[in-house]
Amino acid sequence: MQAGHRVKRWGRGLVLAGLGVLIGAGCGQVITVTPTPTPAPTPTIALAVVNPTDEPTATPAPYTPAPTATPTITPTPVFHTIQAGESLLAIANRYGVSVAALQEANGILDPRTLQIGRQLIVPREEDAILVAEATATPTPMPVEVANLHFSETAIGGLWVLGEVVNSSGVPLEQVRVGVTLLDDAGVQVGQAQGLVALDLVDSNERAPFALLFGEAPGKFEQYRAYAVSAVPGYLGSYYRDLVVEELVVESERYASYTVSGVVHNRGPEEAVRVQVVLTAYDPLDRVVAMRQVEPEYNVIPRGGSSAFTAVLAPVGGPVVRIHAAAQGRRIQP
Repeated sequence: MQAGHRVKRWGRGLVLAGLGVLIGAGCGQVITVTPTPTPAPTPTIALAVVNPTDEPTATPAPYTPAPTATPTITPTPVFHTIQAGESLLAIANRYGVSVAALQEANGILDPRTLQIGRQLIVPREEDAILVAEATATPTPMPVEVANLHFSETAIGGLWVLGEVVNSSGVPLEQVRVGVTLLDDAGVQVGQAQGLVALDLVDSNERAPFALLFGEAPGKFEQYRAYAVSAVPGYLGSYYRDLVVEELVVESERYASYTVSGVVHNRGPEEAVRVQVVLTAYDPLDRVVAMRQVEPEYNVIPRGGSSAFTAVLAPVGGPVVRIHAAAQGRRIQP
């Protein structure tokens, strides 16, 4: 993580065109990139014409099986599968345990990130008592925050875009980052936090984020960017055999980029809740645009595929490359 770095006051000329969907129009240059023979689960497209190559092959990633009950003389653990509309408080009340005990037993740092279909371990009463008495502080995960870009909004706010690099050696989930703005005396003038765009960040992989300071934070001369939280990922719930291919980028005078492609399922199972995360970089390798988009079908059967199209509106530029990553979930038994 980075701390205490100095940045100069952003220039008057920086204005955020917007991070969301812009209505892309116009006939810009169409650039098609076909992947090289070595497959990459999260391909990167450079904005240059590349000749077609052979169709790549992919090896299914290993799976971590979902936990199964093992006969033992100790009481059998209680599991609960999250249903639509359920909150952590409602689940805790149902089983007569505290919310803190549920969070501790399942590594939940932010209850708002609960996913429908996730299986929770419900601690026994004696376990809940131990949790309430515990005072240990979790060891921070080694996550580096990098490639930040600052841009003023049209109404005086501030966007901060960047990405995290997972150097922990293990896949991580629930990765949350923060940025604190300081004046020349080191006094805090603004602070924001948010989750990265990928639910699971594999070891040595990257995930983009975008933080919005809704109100003008005031003059700042320094900033601190840091990882707020991260937990080891439970791989059994993620589908890791999705490959993005056939990327095409159409630019409209550097103001917007329409990106299309196809998500292929190279694994042995059906993938559900499929999303594509796009990240655009400027010549200094800073993140200047990012977006999550669902493909045409967010359920992809084994051997199937689904197309997607998205518009990126960079806050800086020009864009020199665009990185695409697909994420999905497995159907839980």
